Amino acid sequence: MSDKPSWTERLFGGFRKTSEKLTSNLTEVVGTAKLDDATLDDVEDALILSDLGPSAAARIRERLREKRFGLEISEAELKEAVAEEIAAILRPVAKPLEITAFPRPQVLLVIGVNGSGKTTTIAKLAHLFQEDDYAVMLAAGDTFRAAAIGQLQTWADRIDVPIVRGPEGGDPASIVFDAVKQATDIGTDVLIVDTAGRLQNKRELMDELAKIRKVLGRLNPEAPHDVVLVLDATNGQNALSQIDVFKEVAGVTGLVMTKLDGTARGGVLVQAAEQYGLPIHAIGVGEKIDDLRPFDPDLVARVIAGMA
Repeated sequence: MSDKPSWTERLFGGFRKTSEKLTSNLTEVVGTAKLDDATLDDVEDALILSDLGPSAAARIRERLREKRFGLEISEAELKEAVAEEIAAILRPVAKPLEITAFPRPQVLLVIGVNGSGKTTTIAKLAHLFQEDDYAVMLAAGDTFRAAAIGQLQTWADRIDVPIVRGPEGGDPASIVFDAVKQATDIGTDVLIVDTAGRLQNKRELMDELAKIRKVLGRLNPEAPHDVVLVLDATNGQNALSQIDVFKEVAGVTGLVMTKLDGTARGGVLVQAAEQYGLPIHAIGVGEKIDDLRPFDPDLVARVIAGMA
């Protein structure tokens, strides 16, 4: 029997500070006998203080008001109700990455600021696809940093997938071109492309991504099939502002949220869902290769609300 913690246990660990924060905030609320306006105000404040954001907090408050106003509510019932309303926000955006492209390969452009865990996330996504018996190839399109190329090569060796790379400072579009040709020739199912993560010069990044898109379009008009933004949950509100920027710069089609490993800011996941409605494909709770899994909205909602 394995001593390794289950995914649910790892999620509870990852969201521990978020759920503790929300639970302690909600516990202070349930001193009154009935769910009246004052109590609802306190619930809304507790949700905002737990990083769920004003919009999600107002929506949850309104739903509680519709369903439970004037009724007595225990702490357990309040947590259950909050979990259900969080799940209602999260369910519409929970969409796993599905490999449906024909002809192959399905091309995933992975974007995100340096330090967001982008390169590690690429390896974890590749591993998830391998578990589903898909053939995967990586392309080292972040040629701006030698460290990024080296790190992706290390992961490719570790999980035994081919990688197409070029020199530091090389042209990312030509690397992507070579990668798509190779992936097509050998019948690879999924090509995951790393891209530069610098945001200091948005115009430069936009031009680079436009060039990559143009090259992809020549080889396959449908590509890229997915533009996945990797967000570091520990960045809180800053992670959300990155969605704004990358939506404009790169045409983001979905999100992966990383570093949900004990941060008190896990509530931003709910805020991102409510505010942007972009698909959340997967979440990561640690550094190990199997610490990224498809996003389960009901489980995450219960974990955030401190439900067993």
